[in-house]
Amino acid sequence: MSEPLAQPESAPLPAAAGPSLAGRLLSRRVAAMLARNTAVSIGVFLVGLGILWLLVERLAVGAVGAAGVSFLISNSLHYVIGRAWIFPGSARGMHTGYLLFLANSGLGLLLTMALFAALLYFTPMHYLIARTLVSVIAGLAVFLLNAVLNFRQV
Repeated sequence: MSEPLAQPESAPLPAAAGPSLAGRLLSRRVAAMLARNTAVSIGVFLVGLGILWLLVERLAVGAVGAAGVSFLISNSLHYVIGRAWIFPGSARGMHTGYLLFLANSGLGLLLTMALFAALLYFTPMHYLIARTLVSVIAGLAVFLLNAVLNFRQV
């Protein structure tokens, strides 16, 4: 009678690498960063709305183009304030971080412009209200991109 084939030993399971991304995102630390980001975002958003209003109402720039300009100005201000307060201690270099922040903001800008244009086209919504609604979605997306990919704080 033949001997049963030896069963290979199973490889040890690797040690857990830590909480999942979802688990890390749902932490108190990230909630505090999001709260700080929200405070900065509100401030720079108001600056952006002021610029948007000035461009549209006083300088007769089209609302969609003016939204893009105001978005870029307010996001640059957001980086300056946010680097020190929202994502302190980042090992990312200042220039590289700014370029990545602008790249993430560019993705946010594309999302902002598409949703803004859609709301203006498909609804009778006032452009300032449309811009405010769109900012919530795009702002959260950009925060997550920066927290996870740029500043690697999550």
